[in-house]
Amino acid sequence: MTAEVLHIGEVARRTGLSVHTLRLYEREGLLAGEVLRDEAGRRVYSAWDVEWLGNCVKFRASGMPLAVIGRLARLVREGTGNEAERLEVLREHRRHVAERIAQLQDCLDLVDGKVAAYERHLAADGVGEPW
Repeated sequence: MTAEVLHIGEVARRTGLSVHTLRLYEREGLLAGEVLRDEAGRRVYSAWDVEWLGNCVKFRASGMPLAVIGRLARLVREGTGNEAERLEVLREHRRHVAERIAQLQDCLDLVDGKVAAYERHLAADGVGEPW
């Protein structure tokens, strides 16, 4: 059984990344594996590459800088023996994400309070100041 081979357009569709972004990620060393080329010189990706890129999309959405993704990708490319360093990169990012979640929860609490105040205000036929 042969491994699935995907061209850049299909990878773009599967990951939601643009072709331009995929090329940028390759240039910047953000891929955990080498991008191979077919006989015609076109980039070919594996299912594993797509999985890694899916992780990158989530890392970016969670605020991970491209430089940190690049560091993590480099560590993965280097192979076994650096798992402790990978773990520390991920733990540090987890701390960042947890802090951001706490900030967003504080913002949500404020918005929820304002929504409740306006709902009470409107239920009371606009009596009193909701703010």
